[in-house]
Amino acid sequence: MAELLLDSNIRVWVFLPIVLITFLIGILRHYVTILLSSEKKSELRQVSDSHALIRSRILRENGKYIPKQSFLVRKSFFNNEDKGFFKVEKRESQAKNPMTDPSMMTDMMKGNVTNVLPMIIIGGWINWAFSGFLTTKVPFPLTFRFKPMLQRGVELITLDASWVSSASWYFLNVFGLRSMYTLILGQDNAADQTRAMQDQMSGSAMMAPPDPMKAFKAEWEALEVATHDWALEGVEEELTGGIIQPETIYLRSKN
Repeated sequence: MAELLLDSNIRVWVFLPIVLITFLIGILRHYVTILLSSEKKSELRQVSDSHALIRSRILRENGKYIPKQSFLVRKSFFNNEDKGFFKVEKRESQAKNPMTDPSMMTDMMKGNVTNVLPMIIIGGWINWAFSGFLTTKVPFPLTFRFKPMLQRGVELITLDASWVSSASWYFLNVFGLRSMYTLILGQDNAADQTRAMQDQMSGSAMMAPPDPMKAFKAEWEALEVATHDWALEGVEEELTGGIIQPETIYLRSKN
């Protein structure tokens, strides 16, 4: 089979326009997402509970660097049977059904409008406007299993699987421009289509917050079994023994 040669006009009128359209749509989606995003307010009690859990974890991990009496005082503040924080404080479960929460449903709808809908519309338009074009060729051989992925809209059985059609080139740009978006818009940008799809598939947007009482119980048990192992025992003697006297430094410099 003879080797195919692409017209140079395809690079100007098909290859580059698809890259430019995909990139500009990503930039536009980023700013539209910022405009439509609702501010998530955190309750003061949630912030206080999270800080208490962090303080307890730091005490378990770094309590060996403070005196034993200080460690026991802090441990009693959290785990005292009568007035300990984890024993006295009572919290209700904050789990909400996302199907009954209007704010969660609104956020899901905004995510579909800014992520899924533009990809479907622009992908369909590119498939219609540039239908039947081959845009580029990958620099390495591929098996025929890659033909449905790289040659969407070009139904030629005898065509080498390394060629990329216009529709497939658009989808490659959707997932391949994430480095450019990160460079221009920053790490946490809304133009990255792969991150949005991962969030939707994993359901991270619909995850309910953890039960604070379960978190308190788990941290109480972990802190209850924590022991104080003084890590700075004898450190004064070690520091004193390692100090070089001024007379020694003077004799060494004189010699």
